[in-house]
Amino acid sequence: TQNSHTAKTVSRKSLCILNNQRVSGAENMKIILVFLFVAPLALSARAEKDHSSFDSAASPETKSRFAMLDDVRILANGLLQLGHGLKDFVHKTKGQMNDIFQKLYIFDRSFYELSLQTSEIKEEEEQLRQTTARLQINNEEIKNLSQEMNSKIEDLIQNKIQLQEKVWGLEDKVTKLAIIQPSIQETKEISSLKAFVEQQDNHIKQLLKIVEDQHVQLDRQHNQIMELEDKLNHIELQELAENSFTEEQTEPEAIPFPVHNATAVIYKSDGAAPDCTALSNSGIRSSGVYTIKPNGSEAFNVYCEMKFGSSWTVIQNRVDGSLDFNQTWDAYANGFGELNEEFWLGLNKTYSITKQGDYILRIELQDWKDNKRYIEYAFSLGGPETDYTLQLSRISGSIPNALPEQTELRFSTADRDVDIINDFNCPENYLGGWWHSECEETNLNGKYVAPRSRGRLDRRKGLYWKPKKGRYYLLKSTKIMIHPTDLKSFD
Repeated sequence: TQNSHTAKTVSRKSLCILNNQRVSGAENMKIILVFLFVAPLALSARAEKDHSSFDSAASPETKSRFAMLDDVRILANGLLQLGHGLKDFVHKTKGQMNDIFQKLYIFDRSFYELSLQTSEIKEEEEQLRQTTARLQINNEEIKNLSQEMNSKIEDLIQNKIQLQEKVWGLEDKVTKLAIIQPSIQETKEISSLKAFVEQQDNHIKQLLKIVEDQHVQLDRQHNQIMELEDKLNHIELQELAENSFTEEQTEPEAIPFPVHNATAVIYKSDGAAPDCTALSNSGIRSSGVYTIKPNGSEAFNVYCEMKFGSSWTVIQNRVDGSLDFNQTWDAYANGFGELNEEFWLGLNKTYSITKQGDYILRIELQDWKDNKRYIEYAFSLGGPETDYTLQLSRISGSIPNALPEQTELRFSTADRDVDIINDFNCPENYLGGWWHSECEETNLNGKYVAPRSRGRLDRRKGLYWKPKKGRYYLLKSTKIMIHPTDLKSFD
């Protein structure tokens, strides 16, 4: 009886341990081994005890049979519980394996797609490299041809000079011969010389026309090379922070812009300066916040930046994204931000300055590799009745143009889009007020996006410069300034 009680106790404890330890498959296996090892020992000990007390017991066979039946039932119940635990463990293990296989399949598909995209980018880059190399070779050949043509032109010019001297000598002779009747022989010689001179002059004109055509062709080749180099530079940097300006880029030669009115640099009779340039002319040489009073306007504060020996009036400044430029129409009309930090001066104030005379618009850009570029326009800005219509004409710069020229651009904001094209609200989708044109991607008042933001939607809402041909330049800082057109020269 004591051995039977011991076997029951061991069986019940084993079942209790199994029920409490089903969380871990490894622990279940250890308990199973212990149970299978202890149960036979307990049953064996009981059998020996029953055998030794066989003679002294009242009905040993009957008691032994019923005791063995109870032990078998307890053992069977324990094994049944153990079977259920093992079944649950197998189902859980199968589910976990299926999840692992599913994740591995998704990972393999993603890796395969990335590999395909990488291969396409590398092929496109290699094609652009080859095209650029061929164009560079053609450019060298054209340069050599141009040098030869220039040399021939110089020779022709020298010949022309010599012929002109001969013609002058012949004219003197003709004048003298007019006084003295020339003979028939001399008249024929003079006619032949005149014909020869006319023939040489026509030949020189033809050569000059050929040279002009060669120069036009050279300019076209140069523009194509510049465009291809720009595309190649974008591809090489697309896996870095974002595209940046090339380290060296020749600045286009400035186009002279006529000065029609320079009244903006003259003080009013009451002593207030009409713009920052007038302050500079009065002797102020340090950048900072100053008060100006344009003709016919109330006085207000502006930020004046000293550059190129004069002072520019800053109308927009962005450096770190600390100011939200997704503002309303009224905010853009009146201005917002701090003049010593990020700010927008305001369309009303800018218009009150520019209506005094002709001004230059200068845009300074800096990418995330700290490369700096600029572009300048002759421009006109309309008043509030025209929705501050802007017209641009490029003067000079060190970056391709990204704004439409000779086109009336109306200012728009998300709450007042004056020109909805194809039912697509540009300010609402691209954020920030700007002179939008067919929802083009250049927007210097857009959302400030750092290089770590690689989402397509964020990039389209970002602060960047997008030429008509080529990829966009994601920008770190921008500055828009104006200056009267009487600025003589600057770098």
